[in-house]
Amino acid sequence: MIDKQIASAAEAVADVFDGATVMIGGFGEAGSPIELIHALIDQGSKDLTVVNNNTGSGEVGLAALIKAERVAKMICSYPRTQNSTVFPELYASGKTKLELVPQGTLAERIRAGGAGIPAFYTATSVGTPLGEGKEVRHFGDRDYVLEHGLTADFTLIKAKAGDRYGNLIFNMTARNFAPIMATAGKVTIAQVATIVDAGELDPEVIVTPGVFVNRLVHEPNPQYESKLVAAGVSYP
Repeated sequence: MIDKQIASAAEAVADVFDGATVMIGGFGEAGSPIELIHALIDQGSKDLTVVNNNTGSGEVGLAALIKAERVAKMICSYPRTQNSTVFPELYASGKTKLELVPQGTLAERIRAGGAGIPAFYTATSVGTPLGEGKEVRHFGDRDYVLEHGLTADFTLIKAKAGDRYGNLIFNMTARNFAPIMATAGKVTIAQVATIVDAGELDPEVIVTPGVFVNRLVHEPNPQYESKLVAAGVSYP
């Protein structure tokens, strides 16, 4: 068994390279790995393609990464939500690109990528601008659009607890995109509030097996996006 613990968030993201595709967990605030994202900002890699459900809030976490102009392209479902002003402005100015994906399709593209499935058909975007230019096939009495699986060079996620071998459990809705993203990243990095010894987590409740986790960072007092935004914090 391999001990996955890394001394710091900075060390964990040190090898993220320019132009990398990075999946970042989070359903809004829930499950957003703030410390890992801020370490990535400090690290300095640029021209990133980021996969997330949205584009962050305020000027912290993912929004701060975008504000620093490190993100060349976002692949997401909700590019504009409450308090998300950074990405809309950069997108309107042409400084970053957007691939808009319906939320269910986004989840399935990530799951497929992690499962080694290169593509699948879905009826979701048939007849809409999101289906334009994509292969369409007819099955039964419906048309379906071909969508490709998504993978990433790095995945950053947040978990409630993990053992030193990388087995993870999550806190309620923080268990959103994180488990499937963990399977789709070549290098999966998880920040956890609690680290325990092997055997201390009930195997029946483990959500993400350690085989999908490469690095584990202990962040006992994780920051929360809503509190930072309410306080007017801007990172860095």
